[in-house]
Amino acid sequence: MSNGGYIQLEVISSNNDKKQHKEKDGADQQEPDIKKAVFSITGMTCSSCVGIIESFVGNADGVISIQVALLQETAEVKFRPSIINEAGIIEQIETVGFEAKHLQQAENNVVSLEIGGMTCSSCVGIIESFVGGLAGVIDIKVNLVLENARVTYDPELTGVRDIIQGIQDVGFTASLPEAKPDETKNLQRIETEKIKRSLTISGALTIPVFLLGMILHKFQFCHFLFTSYVFNGISIADFLMLTFTTPIQFYIGKRFYINGYKSLRHGGANMDVLVALGTSCAYFYSVMVLLVDFFSETPDAPTMGMKTFFDTSAMLITFILLGKYLEIIAKGKTSDAIKKLMSLQVTKAVLLTIEADGHVSQEREIEIDLVQRGDVLKVFPGSKVPTDGVVVYGQSSIDESIITGESLPVSKSTNDKVIGGTVNQKGVLHIKATKVGAETSLSQIIRLVEKAQTEKAPIQSLADRISSIFVPVVIGLGLFTFFLWIILGASGAADEYIKAAQSTVFQFALRNAISVIVIACPCALGLATPTAVMVGTGIGAHNGILIKGGSHLETAHKISAVIFDKTGTLTTGKPTVTETMLFHSAKSQYDKKRFFQLVASAEAASEHPLASAIVNYAMTIGGVEQTHQPTSFESVTGAGIKAVVDNVSIMIGSYKWVKQLGFTFESIGRTELDQAEIETTVHHLEDDGNTVVFVVLDSMLAGYVAIADQLKPEAKATINYLKSLGILPWMVTGDNKRTANAIASQVGITQVFAEVLPSNKSKKVAELKQKGHVVAMIGDGINDSPALAEADIGIAIGAGTDIAIEAADIVLVKSDLRDVITAITLSKTTFNRIRFNYMWATLYNLLGIPLAAGILIPFGISIPPMLAGLAMAFSSVSVVLSSLHLKTYKKPNIPTTEQERRQRSNTIDLVANSPSSSISSSPTLSSTLLKRDSSANTIITVKSEKEFLLYDDEDNV
Repeated sequence: MSNGGYIQLEVISSNNDKKQHKEKDGADQQEPDIKKAVFSITGMTCSSCVGIIESFVGNADGVISIQVALLQETAEVKFRPSIINEAGIIEQIETVGFEAKHLQQAENNVVSLEIGGMTCSSCVGIIESFVGGLAGVIDIKVNLVLENARVTYDPELTGVRDIIQGIQDVGFTASLPEAKPDETKNLQRIETEKIKRSLTISGALTIPVFLLGMILHKFQFCHFLFTSYVFNGISIADFLMLTFTTPIQFYIGKRFYINGYKSLRHGGANMDVLVALGTSCAYFYSVMVLLVDFFSETPDAPTMGMKTFFDTSAMLITFILLGKYLEIIAKGKTSDAIKKLMSLQVTKAVLLTIEADGHVSQEREIEIDLVQRGDVLKVFPGSKVPTDGVVVYGQSSIDESIITGESLPVSKSTNDKVIGGTVNQKGVLHIKATKVGAETSLSQIIRLVEKAQTEKAPIQSLADRISSIFVPVVIGLGLFTFFLWIILGASGAADEYIKAAQSTVFQFALRNAISVIVIACPCALGLATPTAVMVGTGIGAHNGILIKGGSHLETAHKISAVIFDKTGTLTTGKPTVTETMLFHSAKSQYDKKRFFQLVASAEAASEHPLASAIVNYAMTIGGVEQTHQPTSFESVTGAGIKAVVDNVSIMIGSYKWVKQLGFTFESIGRTELDQAEIETTVHHLEDDGNTVVFVVLDSMLAGYVAIADQLKPEAKATINYLKSLGILPWMVTGDNKRTANAIASQVGITQVFAEVLPSNKSKKVAELKQKGHVVAMIGDGINDSPALAEADIGIAIGAGTDIAIEAADIVLVKSDLRDVITAITLSKTTFNRIRFNYMWATLYNLLGIPLAAGILIPFGISIPPMLAGLAMAFSSVSVVLSSLHLKTYKKPNIPTTEQERRQRSNTIDLVANSPSSSISSSPTLSSTLLKRDSSANTIITVKSEKEFLLYDDEDNV
């Protein structure tokens, strides 16, 4: 972790299905006649709708691929614009019964501006000519009719504010268009309002139908409603129920007919088909009963035993709309993580004008879209940091919890990096903007999480296959139920049950068939995975863990082996020089300062972390004031470097490498320190975890430099927890075996890949995969990228390089190794919830359908159509609520070694209320106890009656 957990996510890609689609993506980039567009889709109810759209639109000429996200109600389509355009795709989607709209996607480094004052085409030419010639403006297109301009620019050289100023300089006005609400969210809101309005009307009309059909006939004072007739054989009650139900069936319920018909016409079937079929059976049978009564020869005595089902039809539609409305509300809660992240985006910023002498001459508030790289912005206490930047003035602490998950505020001062969207706690800060707009960490995290939440997990394909045959099977079961009860009724076997229900054989069979049709619900199966994935990835983002999709979330729960890179992953990545040695044979030609002058000059040209440690040591302790430029430089991957500095040939690298070049301990010659002793000293250094590099000057082995990289405090605790989960930890490093084993033993790793060239790290991953392991690779450097891509799950340390972050499937924003455990346990918890959702949805249908069919009628238990409709309505709601239960997930509490020591030390305070520093000779001192000396500011840890350790305020022994 650097700077309190700051992470610069300059390049983040969802990298979905990276191995499978790498070649295809490459082809897409090479072929210019391919375009990608995003559409909003309304009217989808379950995964069958997704399957219908993907199948139909995916087969259209010119469409390469389509991916529909049920919860987000969007579709991403890749197509050839020479064959089909956006309007054609919308037409294809609407053909199968759904409404679609093309969403305009904002492009990086492209801005649309509204321009005033233009009168003719010459004005267009003036603006395009002048602004097009400004530094950094790549392209500008001005539209006279629409009075706007679209400008493509290089943010390194210019920005929106400079472009606007340029337009104003030639006599026109320019401004950003008024902010428009997010189109997807707006369309979802409209759809929600539409369902709410329909539900209100349907509910108001259903209440009297329910009272007439189920309640009022039981009261004496209401009997006139059922015995008085409006028309020949049609009672007042039946007439009123017909009047109230008809608008529900054909006005409120038209959506089910339209969408159901369109899906059937194109070879699919969704929930709308079931609803339309079930309610139509109830409605039209009831109409048939009224017609029979109307044409009856005895108008005052309607056909005995023939009752209407208007209440069934009305209540079914109302209950289903209620369930849909509650489902939308519940699904909205699954995207809380995105909403919280988006709420962090700042709309205004305070721009400072800095004079040459460094004084602030002006402050003014501007729109965040007008902020450019290099701007100095003022951040007040309690306000949000407007964009990514570097502190140039002031000192404060910043709450980064929403980005990193770190609960404690992080101290910030000059030259510290800050993240846009985080909250300044106290103190005024001046920051220099380094990333703006879509480049900021927050914007990229939002895009990554949105993409992750739309990607399908592999397990969802099972639900998609079931949904494709679900509706036809249910209709078949409904028909089977109907004819079975007709046969049982005609044979007399069901007379007792039919009589008890005060029904006819036909009505009894029809009622059970309708119950079967309406209780079955494919929605629950369709929502089982995406809702859990949305909540799971949202929880990960809240805890500083960016999971790039459902497939990675699913794979992570199967991890059986984890390979850790050493430098920067298990260690802090900030190595320091611990010991140096200039051999006696070299002292006659080089003194210590000259030795470090040459070594530092050579290493200054290298980007290796060990090189910077050597240079820092030489400049601070070695007496070197400045390095010299090498006349030649060569980096030998995995071995060392070669350089020429001040006409001195220099080689610096591992002993294995210099030995291969012919330089050994024997070449040192007899000195005051025996060769064997040098070798023993080096071995001891390596056993203690030091990396020892040897220096060859003008073909003479001149000395060595020992460098150690401190282990991260949480490394050992993380390894131990992985072992407790049954996961095998490995370590891979380019270090020699002795140093590698020393570091590994300190954290508890027994399996080590040592002396591995960067190009071979991916081969080690492949070796473990061939042994049957599901492998996670954890790294931070460019040389880890191939291994991250090769692993089943690549996990990048957030403070690492952009290339590593892009290649990984999971990014640990805080660079805390314990988040590896959080990612794995979150994956297990989420996948278990998905399994539970599927089990519940499957059991619901497996138990509900037989019950609705009347399997327990002999025992006096039946499910009338109204109850079946209510059960169908709430089945999907129950699955969404089950997924929302994931929000109770708590990440494992894994204290670091230091935290454990403090916790143990604080278990018993010998004399908590006494200022005395004396320690009793009580026999209980055989356990580890603590006492703080208030006068000396020390912590005394008693290990036995005769042994204790003193820790000062810096925790030094």
